Amino acid sequence: MAKVGIMSMQRIANYGSFLQAYGLNALLEGMGQEAEFVDYHVGRPVMSAGTKPLTPVGRKLSKLREVMGYDATVRQRLQFVLYKKNFAARYHGELGLDREPNYLPKLDVLLIGSDEVFNCIQQNQMVGFSPELFGAGHRAEKLVSYAASFGNTTLEKLEKYGKVKEVAEALQGFDAISVRDRNSGEIVRELSGREPEYHLDPVLIYDFMGKCKRIPDLVQKEKYLILYAYSGRVSPEEAEWIRQYARAKGWKVYAIGGVHRCADRFIDCSPFEVLLYFRHAEEVITDTFHGTIFSIIARRRFVTITRRSIGDSYGNEEKLTDLLERLGLECRQVWDIHKAGDILETEIKYGETEEILQREQRKSQVYLHNITGGKH
Repeated sequence: MAKVGIMSMQRIANYGSFLQAYGLNALLEGMGQEAEFVDYHVGRPVMSAGTKPLTPVGRKLSKLREVMGYDATVRQRLQFVLYKKNFAARYHGELGLDREPNYLPKLDVLLIGSDEVFNCIQQNQMVGFSPELFGAGHRAEKLVSYAASFGNTTLEKLEKYGKVKEVAEALQGFDAISVRDRNSGEIVRELSGREPEYHLDPVLIYDFMGKCKRIPDLVQKEKYLILYAYSGRVSPEEAEWIRQYARAKGWKVYAIGGVHRCADRFIDCSPFEVLLYFRHAEEVITDTFHGTIFSIIARRRFVTITRRSIGDSYGNEEKLTDLLERLGLECRQVWDIHKAGDILETEIKYGETEEILQREQRKSQVYLHNITGGKH
């Protein structure tokens, strides 16, 4: 049995970050490994290197000001603040996280991933540029990654902000590199000269719907559409279209993960209950990576709004286009909300998607076995 440390985004108050961490931990423990989560020190964001970094209190105040500016009802904005404020206390125990960070433990294997652990060129002061997310200072016999992503950090951004050499040297130190998308693979190939392996996010690999006993069962009395999108990213035009679409169907709009003017309810629930809500939804509209994944594992009709990465803006086209293409679901992608109706009316042949997932699950099991010495 190997002692495996998982360095991921496990402390981010986000359903996708939580469930991918939970899923990877469950996969490793199912292989007979002793797994624990490892923390990293938050670095200063490269994009705002000339500004003074915020203190923890300053970050919270900055986030509060941002939330109160969202286009949603006051009630839902307050609900969102409480959801974020209470996330750690409510759910981190499910991952076995202590209040005190677990920095640089001695391990057999340090596994970095999944999620956007390599997304180092961004403005988020909760992540910043952390060399530890590339293995700096680790105390493990072996350094590997699983389904790691650079997000919308590109080679051009690494060059623009002078991080090519540092990242290239860091990637050379890995014993095995696994990424989850084409953009990340191209960066690894260009900077390290190595061909990475490609694997899907743990939420798709671990059988949440079949094996996870934490998902409750609850029948909803009303029909609803889920809008799973980050607060502030749904435009007024998009919100109005969604409102009118749901109203014509006689459905409510449930907002999960963010608050929006068009929502009838903001759902504050556990990460496992999120999967329950997806399971019983009529349809899903999302602009996120994990919102797309939740729709797929719940076998719902969905549409994914793709947003372009222009300049230093935080888009999602790199990861979403790649994900949908890998699963043969690129037809569910939309750039213009007005075209979403026809897509949502079209059924999804999930039998074909299931065949792809089964192949990818076997592939991931082999990789995780090889890097940790676990059982299949």
